Amino acid sequence: MGKTREEPVSRLDDAARAGWLYYVAGNTQEEIAAKLGISRQGAQRLVSLSVSSGLVKVRIDHPIGACLDLARRLEERFELIDAEVVPSDPASSSTTQGVADACARRLERELSRLQPRIVGIGTGRTLRAAVERLPLLSCPQHRIVSLTGNIAPDGSASVFNVIFSLADKVEAPHYPMPLPVVASSAEERAMLHQQRVVQISLRLAEQADLAFVGIGEIGPAAPLVQDRFISSVEREEIVSAGAVGEIIGWIFDETGTIIDCDFNRRVVSPPIPKTPRSHVIGVAMGRAKRGGILAAMRGRLIDGLITDEETAKALLDAATSATNANQTASQSR
Repeated sequence: MGKTREEPVSRLDDAARAGWLYYVAGNTQEEIAAKLGISRQGAQRLVSLSVSSGLVKVRIDHPIGACLDLARRLEERFELIDAEVVPSDPASSSTTQGVADACARRLERELSRLQPRIVGIGTGRTLRAAVERLPLLSCPQHRIVSLTGNIAPDGSASVFNVIFSLADKVEAPHYPMPLPVVASSAEERAMLHQQRVVQISLRLAEQADLAFVGIGEIGPAAPLVQDRFISSVEREEIVSAGAVGEIIGWIFDETGTIIDCDFNRRVVSPPIPKTPRSHVIGVAMGRAKRGGILAAMRGRLIDGLITDEETAKALLDAATSATNANQTASQSR
């Protein structure tokens, strides 16, 4: 082995011995010092050198280690600011397990910061489950604004709107969006946006420093359909327009581009906060949502992600397959 970082070979030999004794044989630094005839501080420096010189590569032999590696790969592959991956439970049918807990922890950390921030909150089952896991918090320095309407076309309240659940847990100014998710026409949308109380929430949403959003699927079980915001016929229309996912009502195609269509012209929600001005964290997992999550990352609709291990693997595999297909197509031209 050659020298690393200009260290003498004899010192690297000592570092290798110290690294093996510490990481493989399980010796303490005191025991290493006794065996090598050096001081405890010298043993500590050799163990550190064994890592910094690349002689020892540490692997965490625990499920969370694999999740940390997947999170790093997601960040690198999709240029995310951060990603968090939680272990999957193949035996569970839950679509929120683990991810909701991780989202709750992240929400608690962010809301515990002293610097005042505007926090945007989307909607969905996972975000609702995350809020239910929050402890009671007092953070009057922050302002929390809903990023979507909370009224169904029949005038009923949305069960999975998060802002009201959050108000029960967090002592801070809250700004709901007293609107339907989708208006009956573009003209009605414009009229609703002219209301003063609505304009306050719209301005805050535009200024959000941080946002947590769910990513909805567009299949037959789409939340937009289940929560009666759109009909099955309307769902078929947006699928025909190329929709693969939805965030706060806005539908987008496989490239993460918001689709120019009649449906989006009727969406009453404010625009999805723009990255990198706002840090937008997608919170989603599951087979049905993979296409939407992948597209949201490709289009930079989100720059953070909280998901589970199985979904993370599938996203990375899909990205690799797409890259290989593009390379093959380029070579055949």
